[in-house]
Amino acid sequence: MNSLTNDRLLHSIEHLNAIGIALSAETDTPRLLEIILLGAKELTNADGGSLYILTDRTLSFELIHTTSLGLHMGGTSGKPITFPTIPLDRADGSPNLNNVVTTAIIEQRLINIPDAYQNDRFDFSGTRAFDQKTGYHSQSFLTVPMQDHEGRIIGALQLINAKDPATGQTAPFSAADEGLIASLSSQAAIAITRKRLIEGLEQLLLSLTRLIANAIDDKSPHTGGHCRRVPAITTALARAVNADSGAVFGRTALTARELDELEMAAWLHDCGKITTPEFVVDKHTKLETIFDRIHLIDSRLEILRRDAEIALLKARLADVGNPPPSAALADYQTTVERLAEIQAFIHKCNTGSIFVGEAEKQRLAELARETVDFQESGRSAALLDGNELYNLSVARGTLTDEERQVINNHVLASTRMLEALPFPEHLSRVPQIAGGHHERMDGKGYPHGIPAGQLPLQARILAIADIFEALTASDRVYRKPIPLSEALTIMARMCNEGHMDKDLFELLVRSEAYRDYAREYLKPEQIDAVEQASVLGIIGRQPG
Repeated sequence: MNSLTNDRLLHSIEHLNAIGIALSAETDTPRLLEIILLGAKELTNADGGSLYILTDRTLSFELIHTTSLGLHMGGTSGKPITFPTIPLDRADGSPNLNNVVTTAIIEQRLINIPDAYQNDRFDFSGTRAFDQKTGYHSQSFLTVPMQDHEGRIIGALQLINAKDPATGQTAPFSAADEGLIASLSSQAAIAITRKRLIEGLEQLLLSLTRLIANAIDDKSPHTGGHCRRVPAITTALARAVNADSGAVFGRTALTARELDELEMAAWLHDCGKITTPEFVVDKHTKLETIFDRIHLIDSRLEILRRDAEIALLKARLADVGNPPPSAALADYQTTVERLAEIQAFIHKCNTGSIFVGEAEKQRLAELARETVDFQESGRSAALLDGNELYNLSVARGTLTDEERQVINNHVLASTRMLEALPFPEHLSRVPQIAGGHHERMDGKGYPHGIPAGQLPLQARILAIADIFEALTASDRVYRKPIPLSEALTIMARMCNEGHMDKDLFELLVRSEAYRDYAREYLKPEQIDAVEQASVLGIIGRQPG
């Protein structure tokens, strides 16, 4: 018998405690399984063992280890386990009580078999076939179900061939072995369950993150897949930082957790746009809100045209049978031509594609003083009301200063939303990184005007990714997509203006970290040759 002395028992308990501590600290699933099985073998001086995981009433081998055979499959070995899975139920639906492992799980009990060759209760034909093939002799078995803190069976631990410490001969597993392995299996089940819960929560958080990003993209056709694409170019540039051996980033290495933190910040960087009204996000003309108010102005101009036509018809009716007076006809033609020119001018100002200078603003102000009479009601209205005049007078683009501030406020909204979330410690800087993607290296960005020295590296990477995606996106309805070379040239000029980190931009160009991204997300005609010397020359750098 494999009896344990008091000293050995004390040592085993200490070893069991050490295994428990290791289980609590391990975060890698394959290594966790190795700790469980190898620890069980050491505690019982077993030659072999297997660890099974239960999924949908089917047992699958996760790890096999036999010392005397040099057999190591699954876990960290890199060798796949080819043995078939074991169902808990027969084909007719009855419980599979012929197999020792399934029986231990179904009946939720420990099973200790001194000699499998002398046992006629369970089917060991597979074991005997294995022995015949390998020359091994599977004799003593100890099988323990792994039960978590909620009483659920998640798998089983099976040990084979306990060795007598004194003689090295195969011996049955002792009662002390049973107690130690029962305790270990409970700790193991809790450790595996905890790991699953953590992974499940991380996956849930990532899924919710992407759900929010996708909802923001779906909210506006103008931003299209922006929130989906920014993480791709962000992680590409982050990998380039880790791979670089140059003077600037050669000693910089973002850890796996820092990369996870950056990726999550990239997915959530625009989450505040949930609060931004659609009529601002989607404003592709100056007068657009829920609808384009240019049509209201067109209607007023149409009333003026009809008034001119009515005046002409009245002149004709005053002298039936004769052509209208030449003065009336001339006035009508002049009015119609003038109204057509006014309409074309206002439409042009509304597009945002032209610069509205002082001369244009003066003319818009003059047009705003003209009135349209509504004869039935006896009231009149300005051709351009105050709000329309204000919007049409925007010098560049389509947004007023107030609307631009609403757009900019999405960063503050993002930060507030993210700071309200209880991120775990390794993701604690997500709000800071996401909230810094519109800051500038010269401290003139928004919302806080943080200078470069106070911005974490991840935030500077995200800022470049955000600009690169915006310039190369092919789903912006208000402009045509531009090729890579043009986008990088614009970004180089932006670097000189203090927008971006020159070192990171240089790395983006030198490493061509954008290439895989371009092949996946850009149109073929956008992927042109990039002259590194030309682009880097703009910022005073030389290609590597």
